[in-house]
This record gives sequence, C-alpha cells and structure tokens, in this order.
Amino acid sequence: MARTIWDSTVGKKTVMAVSGLIMLLYLVAHMIGNLKIYFGAGEFNHYAHWLRTVGEPFMHYEWTLWLIRIVLVAAVIAHATSAYQLSRRDIKARPSKYVHRRPRASYATRTMRWGGVILGLFIVWHLLDLTTGTVHAGGFQEGHPYQNVVDTFSTWYGNVVYIVAMLALGLHVRHGFWSAAQTLGAGSRARDRALKTVADVLALLLTAGFIAVPVGVMTGVVS
Repeated sequence: MARTIWDSTVGKKTVMAVSGLIMLLYLVAHMIGNLKIYFGAGEFNHYAHWLRTVGEPFMHYEWTLWLIRIVLVAAVIAHATSAYQLSRRDIKARPSKYVHRRPRASYATRTMRWGGVILGLFIVWHLLDLTTGTVHAGGFQEGHPYQNVVDTFSTWYGNVVYIVAMLALGLHVRHGFWSAAQTLGAGSRARDRALKTVADVLALLLTAGFIAVPVGVMTGVVS
C-alpha cells in the first residue's frame, strides 16, 4: 500500500507537502532561536547549549538534537526526491511545448525549482560553516556559536551567500505553504485569500528574521 501511494502523483505531492510543513516548523523555531543573538553572547551560547540538553535526564546529552536532525534529514530527502520525481513526471507528460501560451505564473512559482537547488546547496555550506567548521572563516571555535556567527557575517561572501539563500527561502515558503494547503485539502474558495495572506506573512517574517542576523553583524549591533 505504501509503495502504491508513493508511486501515485497524489502520494508524492502529499509527501512533499507534509515534509515541507515539517521543515517550515523547524525554520520558525530556528529563526526565533537565531534572534537571541541580539541579547548577547551569553544568552546565545546558553541557548545553543540548551539545545544539546533538551529532554535530560530522560534523554542523554544531544539525543534530542540528533533526533531532530534525523527527522529533518528525512524530511529534506523526501521533499527533494518527491519534487524531482514530480518534475520529471511533468516533463514526460508534456514532451512538446504548448500550442497556446500558458498564463504567466507568479515569480515564486517559476523559481521553485532553482530556488530548491539554491537552498539545497546552502544547507551543505551552512553545515560545513557553522556545524563542522570545515569552510568557516576566522577560525572555528567549538562551543562558541556566537563568535562563529560573527566571524561568518564579518566576511562579504558569508553575507552574500546567506542573504541570497534567505531570499530564495522566502519565495519558496510563499508558494510552498499555499501549495501544501491545497494538496492536504485545506484550501477552498473561501479560504484561499486567507491562506495566501498567511503564506505571504510567513515568507516575509522568515526572510526578515533570518536576514536580521547578518544585518546586525554588518551594522555593528552584534559584535
């Protein structure tokens, strides 16, 4: 039954919608946590340490964090795989161009595919920068996330990569939230306007919230 559902277009769209909403919940929580950097190094570093002790003593040190990581990796893989397969299926269904031009889609809709690629590449860079320290500038300091963030956004390329990715994220969320609502049956003629408004607000808040961190470093508010 699971294979039958996965092989269907509806099944893939459902997997894509659910995995997207899981990642969206994480992004909201992640953005709120990131903004703690405005309260100083002590507050931000304490938050980072707390993430590793959530659930203690029932959960061992970092177990909850690793559980969250596993769920997120599974969500990313499921989302990317279903998106790719749906895209290939769509191309095969329409091997030739339309005789009549299709109505012009929104900018977010037309950029979902390359936006997803940008975000995928960004996730890899972000992990190598602030989790493993492999590509980190200024000397990665284990256990000092505040200083590591300041180091990253003290470079022009760190700011460019991050801000471009967050703009792509905003477009992705704007279209993806509304699309997921339609897939999961939450959409209707009466609710469409409200859902689109929620999608716009979420996209704006996430984009502004994430970009506020590099802006804070660039302006010297965070130093």
